[in-house]
Amino acid sequence: MTIRWGIAGTGRMADTFAEELRRVPGCVVSAVGSRDRDRSYAFAARHSLSGNGHQFRAHGSYLDLAGDPDVDVVYVATPHPQHKAVALTAINSGKAVLVEKSFTATLTGAQEVVAAARDKGVFAMEAMWTRFQPAVAALRDVVGTGRLGELVGVQGDLFAYREFDPTDRLFSPDLGGGAVLDLGAYIVSFAQMLLGDPSEVLVRGSSYPNGVDASASFLLNHPSGATATVMCALSAEGPGRMIVTGTKGWIELHPRFHHPTRFTVHRQGVLDHDYDLMPMGRGYTHEIIEVNQCLANGLRESPIMPLDDTLSVMATLQTALDTLGNPQRDVDPG
Repeated sequence: MTIRWGIAGTGRMADTFAEELRRVPGCVVSAVGSRDRDRSYAFAARHSLSGNGHQFRAHGSYLDLAGDPDVDVVYVATPHPQHKAVALTAINSGKAVLVEKSFTATLTGAQEVVAAARDKGVFAMEAMWTRFQPAVAALRDVVGTGRLGELVGVQGDLFAYREFDPTDRLFSPDLGGGAVLDLGAYIVSFAQMLLGDPSEVLVRGSSYPNGVDASASFLLNHPSGATATVMCALSAEGPGRMIVTGTKGWIELHPRFHHPTRFTVHRQGVLDHDYDLMPMGRGYTHEIIEVNQCLANGLRESPIMPLDDTLSVMATLQTALDTLGNPQRDVDPG
């Protein structure tokens, strides 16, 4: 079974994703769509050349991409505030969707996309590539065996310093800029993956002069008594690692934790054990493989990145945005 992919957007992530798709057996890039037809044609030509002459259609609108009969699944790689509208367009055309993180710019937008996908009976998943990295999958297996005992907490950070530039997408209030949506999705999703939904969310942080969040620190309390203390910032540098603690030991997921290749298991009275696992390509291949397998098996959600997890993460991110005074909105790119 060959899965035919369409790509919504022509930016950096779309470029990377198109290259990664070529590494995965059983799928092909069939089309690309953008509001700018010239950008679509340039994208198609660029990747046709890099793909040994493989041709795919270039569309001048997301609606035309969604209506392409030779597309099975649409990868949404537009800025965060446009995710909802583009995903809904694809879903309403009966297409499966893989939506880049953060899933949407608002919790309400995420709820609308999830409700539409479930109502239409089509597959939808957040492109949280971290969950599909071989090292993270192995870490989940270690935790699942009980070798750490009862989980007590998660600690970590994801810092990526960028010089403040109000004209750049990363800092634009209209394009989903800020640390919460770009980096916070990773740290919150990692904690949620292991500890489940938090019962209490406390957030502190800082902002740039235009009101966009520069940093955010989360304290997530869970019904089990476990806690997650995680931080993210565009205004600082840091290691980018995660620590998972339990009653019998702890795991260090070495930097950068969101696409790791190594972690170490520490247990009292037992020699430390290192796990080294390299991804295929740049690592995005593993989420592509998951989507292909889910579609081949008739699944509507991924068991590794289910939609309820996405909604839980978006609820936490919404609390952070509200607390830090960075109101976001989902928009229709047209």
